[in-house]
Amino acid sequence: MYKTTEITSAEIASDNPVHQRLLFPYVKAAAMVSGNVLEIGCGWGRGLELLTKAADQYTGIDKNDALIAALSAEYPKATFISASIPPLSTFADNTFDYIVTFQVIEHIQNDDLFIKEAHRVLKPGGKLLLTTVNKLFSLTRNPWHVREYHAADLRALMSRYFPTVETRGIHGNNKVMTYYEQNKESVKKLTRFDIFNLQYRLPRRLLQVPYDLMNRLNRNRLLQADGLAAEIDYTDYLVSNDPAGSLDFFYVATK
Repeated sequence: MYKTTEITSAEIASDNPVHQRLLFPYVKAAAMVSGNVLEIGCGWGRGLELLTKAADQYTGIDKNDALIAALSAEYPKATFISASIPPLSTFADNTFDYIVTFQVIEHIQNDDLFIKEAHRVLKPGGKLLLTTVNKLFSLTRNPWHVREYHAADLRALMSRYFPTVETRGIHGNNKVMTYYEQNKESVKKLTRFDIFNLQYRLPRRLLQVPYDLMNRLNRNRLLQADGLAAEIDYTDYLVSNDPAGSLDFFYVATK
């Protein structure tokens, strides 16, 4: 199931800080959503227990056939669809009360169509809950990402279709940021050998395997260093009113 470090595991100890960081917005979303909910990019189901309890009807869409089959068996009352997006051609206009899409848009080639389609399938007054990494806090090029965003750029993209966009961020407490600084220093030690800046010059697909190998090595080293990685919990993350100064963006757009 976890073929890359990009698909962060809840079961691998060295993935814990990232897993908790990605779990946090689901906790917040579960307190916000109701009615007919669509999750775009449900993955292996990190937030399913929370979202399915909060929604009257939950629909998850992802391009991974095996994951969709497994989730369909585990959550028979929910609806799961295997498809590459955008567009969201399976769904009619004005279908959903809420759309949740966490850490997905950075993987989408046509991000404008992605937002346009989310707007189309939401009911009037419906809300899009979206998170993605803040480019300012990226430690190196992630070859699994098509692009990363600055705060104003993401707001401008979403504002093309949504009249209201609430801009917040997800950040960490001292424990989280201590781990972040340790990670930053460790990554510097690894990337100092890239004297020709190949990480930014080579095609993404050529970098994905070495990136995963080095990322896993780095996470394991940090876990073994002082145990801090194992201690981090989703409660160590918080919603910030300063998206530009946050690890991730947490934007809520209303149709």
